[in-house]
Amino acid sequence: MASLLPRDADATRARLIAAATAEFAQYGIAGARVDRIAEAARANKAQIYHYYGSKEALFDAVFGAYAQSATDSGYFDADDLPETAGRIFDQFTAAPELIRLATWYRLERSGQPETIAAIAEANLAKIEAIRDAQTRGVVTTRFAPEIVLALMLTLVTGWGDLPPEFADLLGSYTTASRRQLTVEAVERLVSP
Repeated sequence: MASLLPRDADATRARLIAAATAEFAQYGIAGARVDRIAEAARANKAQIYHYYGSKEALFDAVFGAYAQSATDSGYFDADDLPETAGRIFDQFTAAPELIRLATWYRLERSGQPETIAAIAEANLAKIEAIRDAQTRGVVTTRFAPEIVLALMLTLVTGWGDLPPEFADLLGSYTTASRRQLTVEAVERLVSP
């Protein structure tokens, strides 16, 4: 079937990223299968290796694409970290597969020396922006800027990390109320 489709490298890459996103979100890096990704993308395995080199590099491309998209959206404002946390919460709500990808990334790539460049660069830029906001008195100096970022991200992603037993305990909290609680918690965290 792939041979009946026009040869368009960008379209093929887009289909591969979409198929890989679903596969990695469900199975993680180790459990993902290149043949399933290729079939879902209406491509062949050789194209995956040609474009990305390895399954791990394909995962990095998927996860890095989320980071680049988030960065391009301009969601991060060190002068308003509470609302930034709200926007990150919205991103995770709109793309629940992102929480799963981040979890697999932490589980399977933790402790390895290589990092995803787009994420590392974005984090450094955020830390510098927080440092600048601290210098101007907008953000607390009680914590180093990297700790402010880490704690804020932990508060935002914490909802997705809770065990299933919390579903009954938190059933009365709507998505909107969880977002508001997150914004309020970050506001208390970063207030000078």
